[in-house]
Amino acid sequence: MQEILKGTGVFIYPLALFSFLAVYVIIERLLALRPSRVLPKELSDAFISGEIVNSQGDLNSAAGRIVYFFRKTNPDPESLKAYARLEVARLERGLFILEIVISGAPLLGLLGTITGLAQVFSSQIMDKGGLPDKAAFIQGISLALTTTMVGLCIAIPALVANSWFNRRIELLATKLEMGVERLIDLSKRR
Repeated sequence: MQEILKGTGVFIYPLALFSFLAVYVIIERLLALRPSRVLPKELSDAFISGEIVNSQGDLNSAAGRIVYFFRKTNPDPESLKAYARLEVARLERGLFILEIVISGAPLLGLLGTITGLAQVFSSQIMDKGGLPDKAAFIQGISLALTTTMVGLCIAIPALVANSWFNRRIELLATKLEMGVERLIDLSKRR
């Protein structure tokens, strides 16, 4: 493992930054998208059963904030939908960083590949006999291969996590939309 990291040369620093950002966003979104933080079971059941009238709403979950907003301001349907869209946007917070990692890490790997191959084919690594210097040749090939590998090893899990988070947010947004429609129906009955 240390040989792989050593083989990436100077590219290890931006790749390590991408890796740190990906891990940070993934952990933060895993915690933020828990059911208790978005749509607790009590509120979900209240939306389904129509008993939302008895629920006060809280500020600890996206659905709770929507119910709280509904109770405090008695908004028109469009305002309530706009507030719900704002809550969905909060669920998507930080995912753009994963998208940057997904794009940037393989590109940095490709840049490392090009840099390593440029080292291999440059005339500066020739020894006195006109043959390539073995150490410089190995270092160039190592840079070419390891930066690509490390870049892909960072981007692939970030891609999987980003896809999973987007699907999860889509599902949660649909459930929140159902709750907003229920609140609109209740406000029309009043």
